[in-house]
Amino acid sequence: MPKGVKVAVIGGVFAVMVGGAGYGAYNIVSALNGGGATGAAGPAAERTGPPDADEVEETTTKFFAAWEKGEAAQASTYTDNNAAAQALLSAYGKNAHITGVTITPGAARGTTVPFTVKAKVSYEGKSKPLTYKSELTVVRGRTTGRALVDWQPTVVHPQLKRDDTLVTGEAANPPIEAVDRDGAVLTKEKYPSLGPVLDALRAKYGDKAGGEPGVELSIRHADESPDTSLLTLSKGRPGKLETTLSASVQAAAETAVKKYAESSVVALKTGTGEVLAVANHRSDAFNAAFEGRVAPGSTMKILTAAMLIDNGVTSMNGPAPCPPTATWRSQTFKNLDGLKPDESANATLASGFLRSCNTAFIKLVDEDPLTDASLMNEAQERFGLGRDDWKTGIVSFDGSVPASTGPDRAANAIGQGEVQMSPLNMASVTATAITGDFRQPYLIAPALDGRQLATAKGLSSSTAAQLKQMMRLTATQGTARPAMSTVGGDIGAKTGSAEVDGKATSDSWFTGFRNDVAAAAMSQQGGHGGDAAGPIVAAVLRASG
Repeated sequence: MPKGVKVAVIGGVFAVMVGGAGYGAYNIVSALNGGGATGAAGPAAERTGPPDADEVEETTTKFFAAWEKGEAAQASTYTDNNAAAQALLSAYGKNAHITGVTITPGAARGTTVPFTVKAKVSYEGKSKPLTYKSELTVVRGRTTGRALVDWQPTVVHPQLKRDDTLVTGEAANPPIEAVDRDGAVLTKEKYPSLGPVLDALRAKYGDKAGGEPGVELSIRHADESPDTSLLTLSKGRPGKLETTLSASVQAAAETAVKKYAESSVVALKTGTGEVLAVANHRSDAFNAAFEGRVAPGSTMKILTAAMLIDNGVTSMNGPAPCPPTATWRSQTFKNLDGLKPDESANATLASGFLRSCNTAFIKLVDEDPLTDASLMNEAQERFGLGRDDWKTGIVSFDGSVPASTGPDRAANAIGQGEVQMSPLNMASVTATAITGDFRQPYLIAPALDGRQLATAKGLSSSTAAQLKQMMRLTATQGTARPAMSTVGGDIGAKTGSAEVDGKATSDSWFTGFRNDVAAAAMSQQGGHGGDAAGPIVAAVLRASG
């Protein structure tokens, strides 16, 4: 090749380096050095680990700024779930009609930043201020290494759950003024745990109570549960809805459950099934008092004792030895620590019941004529449980007592295995046990919407009398005595401890009666029945008049 050509090529290279304002020179030098397109020093190191304080501040500042401006698409780019964030932030302005947003961040706690939102909700000439607090957390993006907002619906509002959205408009149902059995108004402000119950009543009976809907900012839930009202722009006209609740008993129930974590209680009139109180102390809005599905522990022995008596296996004063252990179909059962065995002639069903001896009951479940289905039949035919036909006025669980084989047949008899109950179910069991009649619990009179209440055969007068006396003995001489010692009148009770897989401590269960009121409680705080659930029931019964 001629020498002049080489010079021309070299000259051309230099011309590109100068004329490219640095970019061409960078690429050529990089190529000559064997580097890639990211530079002579190689690719920049991707950041790892939790975002530092500067990154947290920068990310939240940009996210808040875009949110305040209503720029949903831009704000969502600062999150780790662009699609979900954009959908909810878009609805915030378009569907919820929230404008004039000002966000004030608080002091960061590591990568978590609390903040306060102040805004305005406007709809068809009606407008109201909106203020609430929430928080977000900044995380490291898995693929980008960027500091991003960890996207959760609660970032937008603390009460939002996955796939929920915010809407403003005419309420789905007219407001209601729920009143107790004596006409006292029941509000979620005065009785906080009634919130989900009142929402459910409004959704079901709002159009039957004679009211007119107002305009509200609400959470529309993805699970089709009733909308949660957040702000009322115009009240509409509430319809009056009469409930069976008692304001005084409800107040006692609210106070009682607050003392124990994850607790629920129900009280009802034994002669009618009318619910006097329903209260929950939980970290969520689930009405576990009506809808819980958990093992009831030894409170189940009320129903098991009824089965033993009704089938002629034994009676209240009949033999029921209480050995240290009992084996059924290869599984060994034992009693609570500290319970002294009793295999003497004095070991009766009543003594096993009041001391809550597991082995006394398990030793009897294989007696003729009992079968795998006997406990299920007792539950369904006499106590009205497990048939999915209760119509309380809101969603409730009817209990489950399946026909079980193997070790579960014995476990069911002491409230473990496959048995599931709610406090509502166990309050009903107590009411049936002491009156002999099954009366389906209800919160709203069936005449309002023409629903048919469930029925069941109930118990013989002899069986009911024996169960009531055993519960009396348990309250005055047995495991329930400490909790019931401050409750006057004709009283009875049964304690329960339910073991739950994965939990170090058992759930606490307790059910009892005072005169014509029955109550049952469950607490996942743990312990024996008298430790947490017992004081709850006692407090409610004391308030029952």
